[in-house]
Amino acid sequence: MHTIVHTPREKKRPAFDATGKRKCGIARVRLQAGEGKIIVNEKPAESYFGREVLQMIIRQPFEVTGTVGKFDANINVCGGGAAGQAGAVRHGIARALLEMNPDLRKPLKTAGLLTRDAREKERRKVGCRKARRRPQYSKR
Repeated sequence: MHTIVHTPREKKRPAFDATGKRKCGIARVRLQAGEGKIIVNEKPAESYFGREVLQMIIRQPFEVTGTVGKFDANINVCGGGAAGQAGAVRHGIARALLEMNPDLRKPLKTAGLLTRDAREKERRKVGCRKARRRPQYSKR
């Protein structure tokens, strides 16, 4: 017979979930009260997003609302490239902050962080090398 030992669990902190999208990137964000750790796909955000610009993008919602270092973010992101994923994470964090505190809507809205950037890649057309890039014209 095995005896089961129950260890006391830490108190459940309320979590706020949101989804952010940008280009082909989709980010599922979970915010909890904490000390400001941002984990993206089980890696620290600094190592996942190598470029400083992308790290700045994902911190933007916290800086706009003045909540830097107050929340831990656990993020799963897939699809798209680095910039699209960073934009998706920013959108998701902004939505999660809004779910947590509806009073933050005004600063997030004025910074343009709640708007889903709907720009997608244009399809390739027949006779063109890319969406609009035509083959080089030769006169002779």
